[in-house]
Amino acid sequence: MDLLNHPSIFVFLGLLLGVAIGAYLRKRIVEGHRQNIKEQAKQLIENAIVEAEQLKKEAQLQSKEAAYQVKQAAEDELKSDRFDRKRSELQGSEEQLHKKEREVEEKHKEVDNLIGKQRYELSRIAGISQEEAKKLLMDSLESQARMDAAKRLARIENEMKMEADRKAKNVIALAISRYAGDYVADKTVSMVPLPNDEMKGRIIGREGRNIRAIEAATGIDIIIDDTPEAVILSGFNPVRREVARLALHQLISDGRIHPGRIEEVVAKVTKELEINMREAGEQATFDVGAHGVHVELINVLGRLKYRTSYGQNVLQHSLEVAFLCGIMAAELGLDVKLAKRAGLLHDIGKAVDHEVEGSHAIIGRDLAKKYGEQEEIAYAIGAHHEDLPPQSVLDVLVQSADALSGARPGARKEMLQSYVKRLEDLEGIANSFSGVDKSYAIQAGRELRIIVDSGKIGDSDALLMSQDIAKSIEEKLTYPGQIRVTVIRETRAVEFAK
Repeated sequence: MDLLNHPSIFVFLGLLLGVAIGAYLRKRIVEGHRQNIKEQAKQLIENAIVEAEQLKKEAQLQSKEAAYQVKQAAEDELKSDRFDRKRSELQGSEEQLHKKEREVEEKHKEVDNLIGKQRYELSRIAGISQEEAKKLLMDSLESQARMDAAKRLARIENEMKMEADRKAKNVIALAISRYAGDYVADKTVSMVPLPNDEMKGRIIGREGRNIRAIEAATGIDIIIDDTPEAVILSGFNPVRREVARLALHQLISDGRIHPGRIEEVVAKVTKELEINMREAGEQATFDVGAHGVHVELINVLGRLKYRTSYGQNVLQHSLEVAFLCGIMAAELGLDVKLAKRAGLLHDIGKAVDHEVEGSHAIIGRDLAKKYGEQEEIAYAIGAHHEDLPPQSVLDVLVQSADALSGARPGARKEMLQSYVKRLEDLEGIANSFSGVDKSYAIQAGRELRIIVDSGKIGDSDALLMSQDIAKSIEEKLTYPGQIRVTVIRETRAVEFAK
């Protein structure tokens, strides 16, 4: 306790505390200096790195610049050497070219001199001038060229014919295979069955008044013969014949047969048949897809329902032709609708050919033009039996389709013997004329082609012969439609190369 109260102790303790504080302060000062030194060192390192990078970039740029200058100097030196070398080569080539040109000019002069001498010698030997010799040479070359061209043209033409024939057969075969028509279409009935023979007397009537009334109302002849339980209707107009057939059926079923009733039934049947024909025509145009056909043409087309040709219904035949035309037109890349329309209307002349003079093809063409059909269609109708020369593919299509429809098996019905007999009769009439060498009945008897001896028959005689043969056919034969008579006379020049 006494020591603690002594003053020297406090002094000593104060000194110790001062020493401790001083040591602590020195430590803090040293640490502060050390931190500053570290920061300064770090800053110096970073600055050194940046400076080093800049020095590196500058060194790279300087090296690149130096390399580029060296390269440029080398290239300039090479270009200079190459240019000098090329210039010397070009100068040498130019000198060689001038030398060659001089040699060629000299050769040309020599050739011209030789040609002149040759021409002079040829002219002196042949006794003709240079212009005359040139003309003879040109004529010879032209003749040879024409001959070569003719041979080549003939070869190309034959190749084209063979190719066209092959393609045509393919198209026709495809059309036949894709269209399957019915066999022998409906045939107009010209015989009316009777329930008994007593009905024949009722049809005739007292003093024949009933049969006269029927014939007057229908325009059809009624033939009552020994045929049991049947009467025969005879007339050229198929529509009137159908009216008479339907009227007789109704009269026989009704049992009341007298002039007043006959007129009433005939008028009723005529009206019903007109409606039926118009509907048949409309249905045909609808089936084919022919829109906008004039109403009168539709009525005429419907009349073909009661017209037959060798047992083939003409309306059904027209539909077949339309479909065949469409198939072939599609294969050839043509207008299918136009082809179908022409095929459907091609035989409309047959509906009125018993009323109007002329070929049914020409009558049909006139009807089509009258009722606003296109010129292409009208002409194709007129040309389908070659009454007019074919001018377009459509004309040939309608011809081909018409022949396919009429000639396919089962389409038409005619005795083989009568068909052959008709062709033989045609050829026999032609062969009976003097000067005829050969004759051929073609187109199913629609055309007769006659080859005459050119030494006996002249051009004017051939014209007269065609008229005489046509007149003889009209007098001796019975045939549907018309027959074209073609007399062929030719003069041939023959020479042999030895």
